[in-house]
Amino acid sequence: MSIKADKWIRRMAEQYGMIEPFAPSQVRTTQSGKIISHGTSSYGYDVRCADEFKIFTNINSAIVDPKNFCESSFVDVKSDVCIIPPNSFALARSIEYFRIPRNVLVICLGKSTYARCGIIVNVTPLEPEWEGHITLEFSNTTTLPAKIYANEGVAQLLFLQSDEECETSYKDRKGKYQGQRGVTLPIA
Repeated sequence: MSIKADKWIRRMAEQYGMIEPFAPSQVRTTQSGKIISHGTSSYGYDVRCADEFKIFTNINSAIVDPKNFCESSFVDVKSDVCIIPPNSFALARSIEYFRIPRNVLVICLGKSTYARCGIIVNVTPLEPEWEGHITLEFSNTTTLPAKIYANEGVAQLLFLQSDEECETSYKDRKGKYQGQRGVTLPIA
């Protein structure tokens, strides 16, 4: 990139609506006090988690099958916090809605604050011309319950811009997660 990364992210957000709502700088506090930061960082963007969660439970002794996923394996929770049981996981969604340009690939990594607590964030890459809310997966690798905070930063996005557009975008392929809103379960 010939311009500073944070300026590039701001320009892409304003010009293409790449991130909505968009925080043009790093936000570390609110009126209620300290938060886990979100917004534009040096070379990326720290995404926030909404207050809608699907917490995995195995009360039905189901088999986790990505081709035939049982929606009853989750408990829906709407709250400012999510308590993930030991050795389990939860799904959530980003507050931000994304529209990825045709010459950009986005990689998502967990924030160190959560990683240092044994909470792993997993998100697949955001491909060129994908759009929607990001479905976030939080794995609690500990033997204790773990807490996720809604409306605060949970993962960092890194934007990789190519000199040329891709030949076939996610939109061209009619990807099954295109335009997703809310927490989206596996689609076979």
